[in-house]
Amino acid sequence: MDFEDTALYRDITDFAGDSPMWIQHGAGLWTEAGLLVFALLFAAAWWRARRDTPHAFAIAALAPLATAVAYVCSEVLKSAVTQERPCRAVAGAAASLAECPPHGDWSFPSNHATIAGAAAVALALVRRTLLWLTAPLALLMAFSRVFVGVHYPHDVVAGLGLGTLVALVAVRLGTGPMTRLAGAMRGSPAPAARWVTGPGPEPVPSYGTHARP
Repeated sequence: MDFEDTALYRDITDFAGDSPMWIQHGAGLWTEAGLLVFALLFAAAWWRARRDTPHAFAIAALAPLATAVAYVCSEVLKSAVTQERPCRAVAGAAASLAECPPHGDWSFPSNHATIAGAAAVALALVRRTLLWLTAPLALLMAFSRVFVGVHYPHDVVAGLGLGTLVALVAVRLGTGPMTRLAGAMRGSPAPAARWVTGPGPEPVPSYGTHARP
C-alpha cells in the first residue's frame, strides 16, 4: 500500500475521531442516506421525463440502469483486486466510526463512490444543471467513506472515476435502443406500458390560416 495514501487515511480518520459528535453522526448517516437521495432524484427525473420526448425519457430511464451496471463493474473489480479494508489493515489508525466490514468484503474500489459517481453523471446527462447538485453530493459521499474509516482515499477516487466512465458509456450506447423502446411503449395498447413511459410532450396547437374571401 502506498505510504502517502495510508498517511492521508490516518490524517482523515484522526480528524474524524476528534471532530464533534454531530459531525461524526452526520457523516455516518450520509454515507448510507446519500444512496436514498440519489434514488429519489432518479424517480423525480423519470417522472419529469414522462412528459418529455422519447429521447429525453430514454436518458432518464437509463440513468439508474447505468448506475446499476457501474455497481456490478465495481463488484467484479473488487473480487479481482481483493484489497483488505484499511480499518482492518492499517495498524494504529484511529477506530473507524462505522463498523468495519468483514474480511472478504474488499475495499478497492468503493462501491458507494462508484454508485455516487455514476448517479451524479447520469443525472447530469438527463439535465445538465443537475450537475451543480449531484457533483457535490457524490464528492461528499465519497469523502464520507474515508471519514468513517472504511476506505482508503484511492478507493473512493477510483470509484468516482469508474462510475463516471461506466455511466457515460452505458448512456451513450443505450440511448438509441431505449429511445425506440420508449416510442414503442408510448404507442402500446397496454395501459401499464403507456403509464411507465408517460404521454410525452403536449402537442403544440396549430392555428390554421383562413383564406381571405
